[in-house]
Amino acid sequence: MAYWLMKSEPDEFGIEDLYRSPQQTAPWDGVRNYQARNMLRDQMQEGDLVLFYHSSCKPPGVAGTARVVRAGYPDSSAWDPESPYFDPKSTPDNPRWYRVDVQWCSTFPRLVPLDRLREVPALAGMPLLQKGNRLSVMPVTEEEWQTILGLAGV
Repeated sequence: MAYWLMKSEPDEFGIEDLYRSPQQTAPWDGVRNYQARNMLRDQMQEGDLVLFYHSSCKPPGVAGTARVVRAGYPDSSAWDPESPYFDPKSTPDNPRWYRVDVQWCSTFPRLVPLDRLREVPALAGMPLLQKGNRLSVMPVTEEEWQTILGLAGV
């Protein structure tokens, strides 16, 4: 089992949207960065655990947890001309983009804000906290996972 942090803008799709989804499960689609795509396609597996991070909001931070319930498969939103994630270079025969399905596990009693994460020495090596890292999907160590759960009070 691996641990991940996945970013989403809460006004687009937040932890509560995942909670309200059918069977509390939804595809994590629309990722259009090759490095993040490679993690979705090649590394994320069923059973992996996810920190659900709210980004591009005030304050940004970790809002809860989810579990990968379907490993990487082609992201069909790339083939839909009506989708904001449409990519004419991606086809069903030659998919360029991938997604995973995630299922809600928990919503934290309180958001763990980015500023708080920056204060914790045990988290100093997290990709999230490195300058210039804007990936929407990134690995998390077990120690980082446990530290963040502790900060969330769970």
